[in-house]
Amino acid sequence: MTVTTPSRPASRQGGRGTGVVRSSNSADVDVRLVARSIAQAALEVLAGTRPLQQLSRSLDAECYLSLQHRAALTRKHAARVRGSQQPHSSPMVRSVRTCSISESICEASIVVAEEQRCRAIAMRLERLDGVWQVTALEIG
Repeated sequence: MTVTTPSRPASRQGGRGTGVVRSSNSADVDVRLVARSIAQAALEVLAGTRPLQQLSRSLDAECYLSLQHRAALTRKHAARVRGSQQPHSSPMVRSVRTCSISESICEASIVVAEEQRCRAIAMRLERLDGVWQVTALEIG
């Protein structure tokens, strides 16, 4: 979030790549925090350290089923490869960029660092009844 200070004029606020949505509605600024927490939670579901049900209100039905299927495949693969380390261990969100499509639709790209690699997550969020919900989710 950009703050006006004497050394930074207000005309430079919200410059290229900040990801801050500028409008009078403060809920638009919070979409980055929502995207960050959902991305972190989704990777924890894949790692098996968080139950998928905790994301039921944040994901639409299609995204929920897709994440459920991917988590099952990840667990199945981990069971086949004995002695392997836990997948997606200690993910840490490094950056979140958002792009406002309309007042109720926003797209976000998230970079997540793990012990061995970095991953990209893309999501589309739609505000329904004042609550942001993910309607498209891609985890690289």
